[in-house]
Amino acid sequence: MEQRHLGRTGLRVSRIGLGTLTWGRDTDEHDAADQLKVFWDAGGTLVDTADVYGGGEAEYLLGKLLGGLVPREDLVVATKAGSVRDPYRRFNGSRGHLLSALDASLERLGTDYVDLWQVHAFDPVTPLEETLQVLDLAVSSGRVRYAGVCQFSGWQLAKAATWQLAAPGTRTRLAGTQMEYSLVQRGVEREVLPAALDLGVGLLPSSPLGRGVLTGKYRTGMPADSRAASEQLAPFVEPYLDESARRIVDAVATAAEGLATTPLQVALAWVRDRPGVVAPIVGARNARQLSEALSVEALSLPDEICQALDDVSAPVHRYPDQDWSTL
Repeated sequence: MEQRHLGRTGLRVSRIGLGTLTWGRDTDEHDAADQLKVFWDAGGTLVDTADVYGGGEAEYLLGKLLGGLVPREDLVVATKAGSVRDPYRRFNGSRGHLLSALDASLERLGTDYVDLWQVHAFDPVTPLEETLQVLDLAVSSGRVRYAGVCQFSGWQLAKAATWQLAAPGTRTRLAGTQMEYSLVQRGVEREVLPAALDLGVGLLPSSPLGRGVLTGKYRTGMPADSRAASEQLAPFVEPYLDESARRIVDAVATAAEGLATTPLQVALAWVRDRPGVVAPIVGARNARQLSEALSVEALSLPDEICQALDDVSAPVHRYPDQDWSTL
């Protein structure tokens, strides 16, 4: 699998990442091992997890497989910290919480360092400088190789990256930012992606298949084993089952038919090759689904198909994004 640099850093990752959101919850140890082996055999290196996935079980499962099933040095292990189960706040970017979370992640992963440590979201309560100083400390201690953020808006990402670059002394440069990005969710193109491109921060798209909608599985009904049929996950998928999304899914299916491939591969190839994108993070229920996603490595979309998909999925941009100078 092709390798790409994450932002303006020396860290190279596979251009498709393996997500572990369901590990320890819907994916047991056997299925997790099958997925990791398929991913590694295909040349994949970037494995993305978080301290809250499965209540910590995702990290624990990955840790059990590191070194035994797959050599630790062959993988780029990325995890996150900052999400909390607190009725009064969703995110905690304080020094105390993040450092404790890092130690706990390392213990569950059974390793003395993570390749990429990401702040899971912006904490409006904690001063941003405090959060960023924790990244510096984690890297300088050797427990973290590279640092990044997730779910930061354009101004939040710009502020964080600029502070890291402008502050005196040696500072940890933000390597990547993780945000949802797909043909049915192009909101990052408004401010986040331009900021990332300008600052040299690599984008790691989550939910690159539009929460499963872009696979075409919902075109003819509601599969009983799908996320949308689950009481717990239905609200997660529902926003992408409207008429606008249906038009996009139909266009993806048409493109797939013309290329003798699948809608999944067309949708994944589109986001993988967007400017600024380093590696979409793909989650799968089993090794078979993952193998289908990984086979996208051989697919490059023709320019005319990319343009058609761009047109049908184009987000609405008005003031201040367009025509502000004429008002």
